[in-house]
Amino acid sequence: MRVLLRVEHLTRRFRGLTATDDVSMDVIEGELHALIGPNGAGKTTLINLLSGELRPDAGTIVFDGCDVTRTSIQERALKGLARSFQITSVFPELTVRQNVMLAVQAVSGHTFRFIRDVRTDSRLIAPAGEALHVVGLEESADRLVADLAHGARRQLDMAMVLALRPRLMLLDEPLAGMSGAEAESMVDLLGRLKSSCTVVLVEHDMDAVFSLADRLTVLAAGRPVATGTPEEIRNDPVVRDAYLGEEDMCA
Repeated sequence: MRVLLRVEHLTRRFRGLTATDDVSMDVIEGELHALIGPNGAGKTTLINLLSGELRPDAGTIVFDGCDVTRTSIQERALKGLARSFQITSVFPELTVRQNVMLAVQAVSGHTFRFIRDVRTDSRLIAPAGEALHVVGLEESADRLVADLAHGARRQLDMAMVLALRPRLMLLDEPLAGMSGAEAESMVDLLGRLKSSCTVVLVEHDMDAVFSLADRLTVLAAGRPVATGTPEEIRNDPVVRDAYLGEEDMCA
């Protein structure tokens, strides 16, 4: 088993509040590693540190053998470490396909300066189509983004990240706000992605987490309290008492 992402002693404080407190963890290449814990446990802060949206006060982040602790979001994405929902250059007046083509353009070393180029550049169409096929949006490729429902927008977010050809995806609550049918579709997509991409997942839907995760790390008050397989986490007495509870564990 090869460690793709290694976090050592990662700490982030906000005005005296320690949101991420001396976190050390490994993510194995090819696994879906879930981060769970109560509200305020530091899960999203940790994702923000891994993606480059926040800088740590202490500690290191090593991705694929390279120290990326101080590198930008864009540099990390080009190395293959990308976060879902981090791309802000979404144009509602463009089609679904054209928005994904912009993401392909970014990872190809081009710029976003000329939107007219993305409407006509044949080099971007095929990889954009592949990403849309993976997330199940190929039939909506010519629809305007402004006309998409919430679940389809989340699928588009995922397609844009996939277009970056990531080796590791950081997903922060991909099921949030979805209907039951939309959530079921997203869980199916995440299950299929496991075979081709390493994933770090933050999600409050415990049924989805335990069905998808290869390993889980439980956070409480900014610190890891347990790491293990779904079965190990279900049976950990510390996790039962501090977070999941007997009733939740049996649900």
